[in-house]
Amino acid sequence: MASVPIPRAMAEGAGPDQISVELSARRTGMSFQRTRMSADRTLMSVIRTSLSLISFGFTIYQFFKNMQEQHVVKNTYAARNFGATLIYLGVGMVAVGIAFHIQFMLGLRRQREEMTDEGLIHGQSNFPVSYTLVIAILLLFLGLALVANMLFKVGPF
Repeated sequence: MASVPIPRAMAEGAGPDQISVELSARRTGMSFQRTRMSADRTLMSVIRTSLSLISFGFTIYQFFKNMQEQHVVKNTYAARNFGATLIYLGVGMVAVGIAFHIQFMLGLRRQREEMTDEGLIHGQSNFPVSYTLVIAILLLFLGLALVANMLFKVGPF
């Protein structure tokens, strides 16, 4: 059977008050991790919504562009503009989501470092770069490539 590690405060013979402070510091440290994961989930929601806007807008834009090229419909400007607007909204939404996420995470890191320096929490675990943020930045570049394709007729789309 595996042995359970004894908290440092108990091993050093500390009293109940010191043990309570130690447990509280650990809980507070873990709450920073939960808050970080919550911010990632919020960014994932932004990614999901902006990806839906971008893909739906691109589909509408391409559909009506092809309909006009095949002379099935004569005037498709309103529908194509609506598709383009959805793409612009999706790109704008992911850009604002990235900015908010970075601002929030910098503030959270700063607060965590201050509390660690003051000895209020244990800062043993690291605060890694968010993979969700990396995906959001890639989605932003994809959206900007679609916008460049629509405006300047360049790119593989």
